[in-house]
Amino acid sequence: MTSCSDPVLRRIPVRVVVIGAGVVGAAVAAELAARGARVTVLEADHPGAGTTANSFAWINSANKEPEPYFALNHAGMRAHDELAGDGAPWFFPAGNLEWAVTDRHKEVLAGRVARLTARDYPVEWITAEQAGKLEPDLAAAPSHTVFAFFPQEAYTLPVLLLSRLLGGARDRGVTVVGGARVTAIEHGPAGTAVICADGGRYPADTVVSCAGRWTQKVAELAGAHVPMADPDLAGSATVGFLATTAPTAARLSRVLTGPRLNVRPDGGGRLLLQALDLDASADPAKPYAPDGEIATDMLARLPEVLNAAEGTVVEKVRVGQRAMPGDGFTVAGFAAADVPFYVVATHSGITLAPLLGRLVADELYGHESPLLKDFRPGRFTSGEVLPPPPPARRPGEQ
Repeated sequence: MTSCSDPVLRRIPVRVVVIGAGVVGAAVAAELAARGARVTVLEADHPGAGTTANSFAWINSANKEPEPYFALNHAGMRAHDELAGDGAPWFFPAGNLEWAVTDRHKEVLAGRVARLTARDYPVEWITAEQAGKLEPDLAAAPSHTVFAFFPQEAYTLPVLLLSRLLGGARDRGVTVVGGARVTAIEHGPAGTAVICADGGRYPADTVVSCAGRWTQKVAELAGAHVPMADPDLAGSATVGFLATTAPTAARLSRVLTGPRLNVRPDGGGRLLLQALDLDASADPAKPYAPDGEIATDMLARLPEVLNAAEGTVVEKVRVGQRAMPGDGFTVAGFAAADVPFYVVATHSGITLAPLLGRLVADELYGHESPLLKDFRPGRFTSGEVLPPPPPARRPGEQ
């Protein structure tokens, strides 16, 4: 693990190359430019082509353990509030409503509520009547159902968030280069340079990798070891179905996490559906038809969540691929004391992007963040093979 006493961290960066134009890369670029750095963002495809546009985009810290990871994500929630100010078209801080029907789910939910209450994380038990007032089209639940409301959680429309962050970066003079696939990172007496497949050469005082699920390959170009869970492995923790519906007249204002289906608004009257127990069959190499088995199963569950959704159809089913570090936790820090290569990778990119932008910029300018001290890339041993992180489960099984 490096610290701000290392020589590389005392070097004030003038030229910074950021690899990756997702939400994290855009946030980092904007914050560095605000501090006076000359920043170039290199994107292999187009902005948002990776994980950013394929996320449930639920901003929360309720299930983030252990405590340092919870604290990081909780700070990430506050950073979204600060970025949005009094209102923003990409950010919807309407909370999350979760309900439990089975004894096991009730037990798990009660334990989580108690733990979060002890950490001053806003959560409250509410009645079925109160839940119905929050969401008038919420489907009737069995009489023994319990409801918990997390009022400060939110969701975002991630492409709009990206446009805000990337637009802010460009306004501050950041250059964004699309179609720039990085093939080499050279370190030498003359400094550091990032080389792209088209022959482009970009000198830098510091390189920041925000390459998402391609982090391991990019880190190897810099001589660093940052293991990532396989983003192409069917049925693993890195993949999950998302289904977008056509516009529907059902009223919905917030994230709903039910026993068999999670739902949130997706703009323009559309809904975004997620059924975590189906993810065991998700394969990013396969296409999934909007009238196929997965879509049909999700739609069959929708009446358990919302009334007035009759006739709803699915427009698109896709398999999201998560940027999952090898042990499941965020990575942020210099890969080595003598190399100006800073790496950021996280499964919580949407929640953490505005915060990571600020913290990474602080660290490049010599101010080490206590929030990041447990997430340094130095925790990985070169060549270490890590067991895969466990897949996500529906709320009643977590």
